[in-house]
Amino acid sequence: MTARTDLSVTQGAALSVGAVLGTGLISLPALAADAAGPASLVAWLALIALSAPLAWTFAALGARYPDAGGVSTYAGMAFGPRVAAAVGWTFYFAVPLGSPVAVAFTGGYVSDVLGGGRGTEFATFLVIVGTAYVMNWFGLRISGRVQVVLSLSLATMLVVTVLAALPHLNLDHLTPFAPHGWSGIGAAAALLVWGFAGWEALSSLSGEYRNPRRDVPRATLVAVAVVGVLYLAVAAVSVLALGPALAGSRAPLADLLAIGLGGPVRALTAVIAVVLTLGAVNAYFAGSSRLGVALAKEGALPARVFGAQRRSLTFIFVAGIGCVLLPLDLHTAALLTTGCFTLVYVIGTAAALRLLTGVWPRIVAGTAFVAVLGLLWLNGLPALLSLVIAGGSLAYQAISRPSRSRPSSISAGSAAPNPTTSPACLSSSGPPE
Repeated sequence: MTARTDLSVTQGAALSVGAVLGTGLISLPALAADAAGPASLVAWLALIALSAPLAWTFAALGARYPDAGGVSTYAGMAFGPRVAAAVGWTFYFAVPLGSPVAVAFTGGYVSDVLGGGRGTEFATFLVIVGTAYVMNWFGLRISGRVQVVLSLSLATMLVVTVLAALPHLNLDHLTPFAPHGWSGIGAAAALLVWGFAGWEALSSLSGEYRNPRRDVPRATLVAVAVVGVLYLAVAAVSVLALGPALAGSRAPLADLLAIGLGGPVRALTAVIAVVLTLGAVNAYFAGSSRLGVALAKEGALPARVFGAQRRSLTFIFVAGIGCVLLPLDLHTAALLTTGCFTLVYVIGTAAALRLLTGVWPRIVAGTAFVAVLGLLWLNGLPALLSLVIAGGSLAYQAISRPSRSRPSSISAGSAAPNPTTSPACLSSSGPPE
């Protein structure tokens, strides 16, 4: 159980907002616009609406069963240790697949300043991922407080970007509204899961509130409102100010700031993007490398390969380089990763249906379950990878006959796709203060 640290509603809401706000937002408006045009705003609204029942479901689980393990813990309670391990596999193997995507978002900003196109983006990937690898190899990690500052920096940049671009909005950019048809909205929604990953951190934080049953719902309401306003504001301003140019932009926030402020904002935005991404990748590497060790200790992964933190870390690093060399475009790679995140949510909300009692809690959890199941379907063929990973975990455990003990160590780090700010996530996934 998580040690209580007497979080206030304000502190909890701030940490929850930070857990959801991810570096993907620096490029998500462009990717969504490329998939759906101005109709991508409908996808943004749909994901914001989904945030309410999804966030409430995880908050209710956390309030009733306070534990830092989050989704994996609840999956184990509802379906047993094998399913908990499958959740761990899904997150663990999503990290090397997702790291090239996360850095590609930032690489677009760096190449926007330095030029060089894909070559600069690849060099950016090697620098950021290599730095995170070395830092974790020697135990040098960014503290939780710095992670919070990084997320606050992103939020501040978003607010400044919106305000700077307001005078340049043009309603004509809303037409044609759905140039790729209404199916494009579903494609955009599947991509946007990247930006909304992190609501499960609410369950990991619950044990740290002064009064979880009273404060968790309040903090959840505040966090959902703040995230929704920020995301919708950035998305709407991006569409209305940049118009058709948004879909092809590799650095949409820099483009917006350049329109509104001028001057050397592109270089400043690129620096902020690099620092934010390094912090996020560092947290991913720290948490997932320990998750690999925990899975190996439970017999859910081969101990010879994953049984030590540096070996697990090296696997993630090498696999990440291998993934960046795959002939995948950014859109497909992002869908492969969000498919994994979405499957974690499917399992988490399914666990909530078994663990929560009462009519309204089950209705809300059921609504969230149906919604994320729909998102998994909208993910299309890339979602099959997440199912293959989860199936591989079950097959490996059946063959190796792992221990049937409670998956407390597996839960460490497997619950948070975006473990960049929450102290619960940080303590459970590895990086110390």
